[in-house]
Order: sequence, then structure tokens, then C-alpha cells
Amino acid sequence: MVRSLVASSSSLENSESSATKKNNSTAVLALAIVATLAVLALLVALIYYLYMRQKVKEKYQTTQKSVNETFTSPHSPNPSVEPSGVLLFTYKQLQVATNNFHEGNLIGHGGFGSVFRGVLADGRIAAIKQLDQSSKQGDFEFRVEVDMLSKLKCPYLLGLIGYCAEQNQRLLVYDYMSNGSLQEHLYSTGTSGSSPLLDWDARMRIALDSAKGLEYLHELMTPVIHRDFKSSNILLDDNFNAKVSDFGLAKLGSDKVCGLVSTRVLGTHGYVAPEYAMTGHLTTKSDVYSYGVVLLELLTGRVPVDMKRPPGQGVLVSWALPRLTIREKLAEMVDPVLEGQYAMKDLIQVAAIAAMCVQPEADYRPLMTDVVQSLIPLVKFHKGVPKILPTADLQHRVVTLKNSSSLDSESSGS
Repeated sequence: MVRSLVASSSSLENSESSATKKNNSTAVLALAIVATLAVLALLVALIYYLYMRQKVKEKYQTTQKSVNETFTSPHSPNPSVEPSGVLLFTYKQLQVATNNFHEGNLIGHGGFGSVFRGVLADGRIAAIKQLDQSSKQGDFEFRVEVDMLSKLKCPYLLGLIGYCAEQNQRLLVYDYMSNGSLQEHLYSTGTSGSSPLLDWDARMRIALDSAKGLEYLHELMTPVIHRDFKSSNILLDDNFNAKVSDFGLAKLGSDKVCGLVSTRVLGTHGYVAPEYAMTGHLTTKSDVYSYGVVLLELLTGRVPVDMKRPPGQGVLVSWALPRLTIREKLAEMVDPVLEGQYAMKDLIQVAAIAAMCVQPEADYRPLMTDVVQSLIPLVKFHKGVPKILPTADLQHRVVTLKNSSSLDSESSGS
């Protein structure tokens, strides 16, 4: 009896041991299968990664080859269309278009070069910017930057028609804007043939159009910082629609050493954000500050810096900022040529936007997207040319009003 129990117990132990071994073997086999599958998956992922990497490399090399072939191809007698959609001009063609860059065709001169009015071979009128020759940028780098500029397509940016790069000559060919710059319309002198003055609605549409131009640049995957936004870089077409110009030219005109863009401060006095002026550190908020200065120009009709004004009034931002939130002071600031033809609530709203844009601390400034959304309700959209204030006797009255305002403020000590 005892022997049979022992035998039975031994048999049971052997059975359990066998089951355990079987379970262990199954677990080991399962682990081995899982490990094998994991290794296979890893190998497949690695192979796919290497394959895609090679494809990207081949695509990049093909693109570079195409770019190099395009950039090193000889000039043809007629402009040739680049893959990016802009035209490649010879220097001779642009000489002919501008009558050898005759002074009579000179329409402007800025920090990056002179602008000439020209007539292209197809009859189009164009603005031809001849960049200063002081840049140390090479031919290939210039063409790459132009290719980048040509891809910036927006109704609120000045359209690039083409370019020229021969020896040390660098030229950009843009759409011609018949009504010149915003600056010309804000600061008319009253002489015959001077630019017409803009009413409130026209100013607000220009403010919105230019804000949308900056918004587009800032919201790109790789943001483009204008770096020299000002009223003379806002151009007006036949219907006084505004387009931002000279975007990207700070980079084109910069000195590069070992691939790094110089941090020297560029821009125009009175428009430059304080943090950029002090540190050379540039962000999209630097453009927002410059936009705020332009908005103050639209509100007040004053230039950003005018040291001929009474003490405390020479710098527009310093003079305006404390007054923008005081209703009584705000009404006194408005450009007298507008003669009160605006809604007070709209004026207060625009003043609030301007005040936020010119905050000394960059972090307190809004995004251009926020500026655009705030301006949209203030703009009256309608077809046709906006109302332009008459220029003959009104401008004489403007000068009188502004002079009297200066005298009043001087006598009051404000």
C-alpha cells in the first residue's frame, strides 16, 4: 500500500515536472519568436529608413544639380524663366529698360540700393532695384536667396518679376506700384503735383493690408523677419491697395562670414525696436514694433523722428505712448488733415493696437495675426479707389493747422 502510494506520488511529481518543462519550453519558444519578430521589425524599419534617406539624398542631389545647371547656364538674348517662376535678365536688358539707369528714371534710394522705373521688353513697367555693390555675398548665395524670395507669394507683398546677377551687379525686378509709397502720401508738402492725402478709411485699409503682409512672413514654417519695416516700404497700387516691399533684402545685403549672418543692427532710426537696437537680437516682435510706429504715423501724420519739434515731441513713440490711452489727449494727437472724419470708438481701438505694438518689452507685443484680427472690424471694404482728400487748398490749411498745433503745444509746455 505504501509502495503504491510512493509510486503514485512519484508519478505525479514526474507528470508535474514534465508539464512545467513543457510550459517552460513553450514560454522560451514564445519569447524567441517575439524576439525574432522584434529584430525583424527593427531590421525592416532600419532598411526603410536607409531607403528613404537615400531617396531624399538623391532628390536633393537632383535638385542641386538642376539649380546649379540653371544658375550656371549662359544668358540668352531674351529673359529665361527660372523653375521658381521668376525671370533671369541680362544687365544689358535692364540698362535698356531704364535708359542706362538715367537719373530721370530714379524713383527712390534706400539702405539697400537705388530703384529705377523701367519698361521691359514686353511693355510692362517695372521697378528695378540696383543693390549696392558693398555686399560680400557670392553669386550662388545671391541666387539662392532670390529663389527663396520668389517663393513668397502673397497679395500683400510686392511681386518679384525677376533678377540679374552678372559679375558684381545684383538687381531685382519688381512690379511697379503707380501710387508710390505710404510715406509720400502722409507727408505731402503742399507743392503742385504732390501726392494726394488719404482719408481715414484709406489709412485703415493700408494698415490692414500691410499687417497681412507681415503676418504672412511671420507665419511661414521658417519665419521671415522684415527687419526694415517702415512707411516708405509700404507701396500703393492704382487702387491704393498696399503691398509690403523690401522683405528679405536685409539678408541679401548682409555680410556673411562662415555662413553666419552679421548681427550688426540694420533698420531705420525711429522704427527699430529697443531690444534689437541694444543687443542686435532680432525676432518677429521687432517687426511688430516697427509696425506700431507706422500705425502711429497713420494716426498722427508725424514722422518717427523730428528733432525740430518742441522738447519731448521729437521722438514719435516717446511722445505718443503716454497719450494713447487718454481719450482727451488722443483726440489732440490725430492728424489734423482728417478733420475729425472718423468714429471715436475706431480711433480708440487703433490707438490701443498701436500702444500694444510699441511696448518696450517684446513679450508684451501682440502677434501680427492678432493685429490683423483686431483691425478687420475697423476696415470698410468696397471696390474702387478710396476717397482721397483734396490737395490744393486743404494742404495749405494742413500746414497752418500743424503750425498752430505746434505753437499751442509749445506755449502750453506739453
